[in-house]
Amino acid sequence: MPVPRVAHRHLDVEGVRVFYRESLPERQDAAVLLLLHGFPSASHQFRRLIDALGSRYRLIAPDYPGFGHTEAPPGFTYSFDRLADVTEGFVRELGLTGFVMYVFDFGAPVGFRLAERHPEWIAGLIVQNGNAYTEGLSDAARDFVALRPGRPGAEETIRDLLTLAGTRGQYESGVADPALIAPDGWTLDQHFLDLPGRKEAQVALAFDYRSNVERYGRWQAWLREHTPPALIIWGGNDPFFPEPGARAFLRDLPDAELHLFDTGHFALEEHLPEMAPLIAGFLDRLGDPR
Repeated sequence: MPVPRVAHRHLDVEGVRVFYRESLPERQDAAVLLLLHGFPSASHQFRRLIDALGSRYRLIAPDYPGFGHTEAPPGFTYSFDRLADVTEGFVRELGLTGFVMYVFDFGAPVGFRLAERHPEWIAGLIVQNGNAYTEGLSDAARDFVALRPGRPGAEETIRDLLTLAGTRGQYESGVADPALIAPDGWTLDQHFLDLPGRKEAQVALAFDYRSNVERYGRWQAWLREHTPPALIIWGGNDPFFPEPGARAFLRDLPDAELHLFDTGHFALEEHLPEMAPLIAGFLDRLGDPR
């Protein structure tokens, strides 16, 4: 079985030193899949997927400012608009003009902002536990969205999620077989969370999360207008974004392909063997988006 070569690089975007990993398939015209990671992770969450598919397709996974190996300058404003700004600049610097976009968790608000700005870039959409509907918010997620700066206990609630126990819980909650969840993911996530300034960045993003919910109607309208080919792969036991959030996409994308899995938020961790062929089949049906 072919194993891809994977490059690990940095790219300067508006003063942000963006780290990214990119598979190097033999075919120069290989389909491009932009992988947008979630909280509290980074591009390393896609390492196994890149190994599984990177010899056939060009998989590109950046780290956002405040995450992973990306380095943001002092005074950077941590908001979802700014994460989207940097991601947009990253795509421009790479010269990408057409790609399939994979959105997970925080990757959904970043990716849908990108799609609003450049619908011509989006040749297809893969959604994995990335929410765009109010019915996809659990009670815990609604409580999270309701947090406001200055309210008693609000920042402490966020910081509790940024501990090792909180990070590990996001990986293990809702999974069917914990033995299939490698500890490397939450261990590496916590390493980055514990770097200077990273918790403050995450607190700022948590307080800004309500801006995403306020945009749900716009993103749904975008889906109806542009009707991108879509694959929805979802961990149905996600404590933050439960199964109704996956099914809601079919309201605006009735031709989307939906697959639910008996697992939690980080569904790829437990079900990569089932998900990777679905992703490959989807990319093959679309062909070269450029």
